Amino acid sequence: MMRATLLATALLALLTADLHAAEAAQPAKRKSAQEIIDAAPASAWRDLDPANTLYMELPAGRVVIELAPGFAPEHVANIKTMAKGRFWDGLNIYRSQDNFVVQFGDPDGEDAGKAKPYPPGTRTHLPAEFTRSDQGVRFDRLPDADGWAPQVGFVDGFPAARDPKAGKVWMAHCYGVVGAGRNTPPDSSIGAELYVVIGQAPRALDHQLTVVGRVVKGMELLSVIPRGPAPMGFYTDPKQRTPILSIKLASEVPKAERTRLQLLRTDSQAFRDATEARRNRVDDFYTQPAGHIDLCNVPLPVREAPAAR
Repeated sequence: MMRATLLATALLALLTADLHAAEAAQPAKRKSAQEIIDAAPASAWRDLDPANTLYMELPAGRVVIELAPGFAPEHVANIKTMAKGRFWDGLNIYRSQDNFVVQFGDPDGEDAGKAKPYPPGTRTHLPAEFTRSDQGVRFDRLPDADGWAPQVGFVDGFPAARDPKAGKVWMAHCYGVVGAGRNTPPDSSIGAELYVVIGQAPRALDHQLTVVGRVVKGMELLSVIPRGPAPMGFYTDPKQRTPILSIKLASEVPKAERTRLQLLRTDSQAFRDATEARRNRVDDFYTQPAGHIDLCNVPLPVREAPAAR
C-alpha cells in the first residue's frame, strides 16, 4: 500500500512538473499600450504646472493648454502677460480650416481703429523662436526614422525633432500643438494670434513658426468647430465665429476650480513600453506588426490626478 502511495505521489509530481514546464514554454501575453499605461506607477506621472497652463473657456467647455517656455520663453512670457490682462476674453476663434488649424485672437487686430489694445506690459516685438539649442536638453529619442528631421522624440513631454549636426531642437507640428501666427517676416509674431493643429500633422511648418505649447485636454471641442470657407477657413460672417469666454492661467484660478491632470513622463519605462506596444501591435486584429511608429502618432497619456489620500 505504501509503495502504491509513493508511486502515485511521484507520478503527480512528474505531471505537475510537466504542467509547469509547459506553462513556462508558453510566450507571455503581450500587454496593450492601455494596459501598460493603467499599470504605470505614480512615479511615472507628472502634474501640470499651473503657472504654465492656460484654461481656454468656450461655450462648449474648457480647453487645457500646456505652455512650453523651454522652447519659446519670450513668447510664453508675453502670452502670460496677455492672459493676466484678459486680452482674449470676449474675442473669438475666427478661422477653422479643414485638416489644418483653428485660429483665435482678434480678427480686427490689423485694423488700428478696431483692434483691441494689448494689456500693459505686452511686448509688441519678439524674436522668432523657431528652434532652440540642444545643449543641456534631455531628448527622449524614438528609434524610428523620420522624413522631416534626423532625429525625433520628446523634450519635457513635448513632441520634438533634433538636428545634432546643427545643435538645434524644435517642437514638431503634431495634432494639438499650439503655435503663434505670424506675417511674412519671421519676427512678426508676439503670441496674440494663436493656432491649434486639428488635422494631419503639417510637419512642413516645423521650425517655420514659433510653437508655444499644446492642448492636453479639450481637443474634441476644437476639432468639431464648423469649417470656414475655402481657401483658408476664415469666416466671412462674424456670426460663425466661436466666442472665447476667457483665457486664464491655471495659477489664477482657485484650486477647487482647476482641472487636475497628470501626464505620463516621456522618460519613464511605462511610456517607452506603451510606445513599443503601439509600434508592434500584437493582438487578434493586427495581422502583422508594423515595426514603426510616427512621432505624431505617439499620444501623450493624460489622466485625472488621483484624489489625495
